[in-house]
Amino acid sequence: MDVKRLLLLIPLAVLAYLIVVQWNQDYGQVATAPQAPAISSDAGDAPSPTTTGSDDLSVPSDAEASDMAGSMPGEAGAGNSRDLVAVTTDVLDVRIDPEGGDIVYAALPQHKFAQESEQPFVLMADNASMSYVARSGLQLEGHQGRITFNPEKTEYRLGEDEGQLEVDLSATLNGVDVLKRFTFARDSYAVDVDYFVTNNGETPVTARFIGQLARDNSSDPSSGPKMGMRSFLGAAYSSPETRYEKIDFEDIQEGNFANRDVEGGWVAVIQHYFTSAWAPPQDQQNLYYATTDSQGRNVAAFAGPTRTVAAAGEAALGSTLYMGPKVQDRLEEVAPHLELTVDFGWLWFIANPLFWLLDHIHDLIGNWGWSIVILTLLVKAALWPLSAKAYKSMARMRKLGPEMQRLKEQYGDDRQKMSQEMMKFYQKEKINPLGGCLPILVQMPVFIALYWMLLESVELRHAPFMFWIQDLSVKDPYFILPILMGASMFVQQLLNPTPPDPTQAKIMKMLPVVFTFFFLWFPAGLVIYWVVNNITSIAQQYVITRKIEADPNIGKGMKTK
Repeated sequence: MDVKRLLLLIPLAVLAYLIVVQWNQDYGQVATAPQAPAISSDAGDAPSPTTTGSDDLSVPSDAEASDMAGSMPGEAGAGNSRDLVAVTTDVLDVRIDPEGGDIVYAALPQHKFAQESEQPFVLMADNASMSYVARSGLQLEGHQGRITFNPEKTEYRLGEDEGQLEVDLSATLNGVDVLKRFTFARDSYAVDVDYFVTNNGETPVTARFIGQLARDNSSDPSSGPKMGMRSFLGAAYSSPETRYEKIDFEDIQEGNFANRDVEGGWVAVIQHYFTSAWAPPQDQQNLYYATTDSQGRNVAAFAGPTRTVAAAGEAALGSTLYMGPKVQDRLEEVAPHLELTVDFGWLWFIANPLFWLLDHIHDLIGNWGWSIVILTLLVKAALWPLSAKAYKSMARMRKLGPEMQRLKEQYGDDRQKMSQEMMKFYQKEKINPLGGCLPILVQMPVFIALYWMLLESVELRHAPFMFWIQDLSVKDPYFILPILMGASMFVQQLLNPTPPDPTQAKIMKMLPVVFTFFFLWFPAGLVIYWVVNNITSIAQQYVITRKIEADPNIGKGMKTK
């Protein structure tokens, strides 16, 4: 296969990769939103400050860093049978299990489960359909098992005139008072989780903060039923040496994650549009590890440094827990490089500037659909000189088509001679035979970067454009945009010269049909980009073609026989 045929096949290969390689196995399945577990309205029923020795909390020790035995086991769904503490803010609706003080349910009221639904999106739940919790514990010297706390009350709500809300859970263990405090802030998905330890004994004790994210292998409810590439579902870690490292759940199950002891960093579980993350203090040494618990869940975790609390002394240990959408500005405020969980793929260096520009355009006009249109025009303007050069070459080929056909007929039986004469002809008339492929090839990196940007940007989730397009993150429900895209590609082909090679001609005729089929399931925002780009390309190519055809100097020395 020659270079020209290979270049013509590149767009098809890229689209085939986007669609076929990572086919969504859940296509056609309909997810249901998990329900919030029941809570007790009787504060007097809160459990007393006791402990459960069977629910042990441990992490890999410094001496045995390869031991992946760290776990905080618990019964799946057991939180639903206990009295949970309900906390409601303007952006979070969570349930805290007094046994251990784990967050066993987290819903996001400002993000709906479905566009037409009133149910909030549920990020975390511990029930039959999904087991996903944020666990935090205190490894306290002289104490085995989890701590069962005594909450002051079982329902908390952030008032309209309040900036933050503190939820305190308390317990006393062998003369050590432990206060676990959750601090929620208005318009914030970041929650400060702190342990305040008061040693009332006569000897020092040691304490260590442990944060875990435990999730089973259930499907990602935020992906929805669709055909196309799937956003990553798994764990992620960050350290000063490696800013962003993804870990598949399969690797966690197989024990392929090596423990690491680093300064700062964070650990997260990421999915489409949303993430949860533990971000400990960045000025302390933290041990990061991954394991599975007694329920077989994937556990991504960290353990802070061990602190010594002197007799009659006090100590505070804490971390920040983020539970919410993958909004870069919000993630940057929590920890360095946490914004990288908004994963734009291997073309991130193109996607990030494009999103920055798109976001600023949206700040001006307030509509993500029109922002995509304006972004497309700006990208087209940046690529205008290169496109113009390619269209000029194509217009020359179109005008000189009769001469090219004559050479083909004259040397048709001698392919080597015909190729030599064709090359001479191209050089003489300043024609680039690959010019017809260049516009598509130049756009492919931008196209792929935009695909991932639109796929990963939670800002476009449920964002309307106009008329029938009410969600830019999913396919056009009536397939009107993909058909318009295919029609625009067909019009472009009418302006292009017919390739002399029959195989190339057949491939070019197939492209509008193949692209239309693939684009049927692409996000509407991406198809808007392609349609607008094609329309502007048609206008540019039409003007250049008319100008070339009207130029009497082009082909003036052409000989006919």
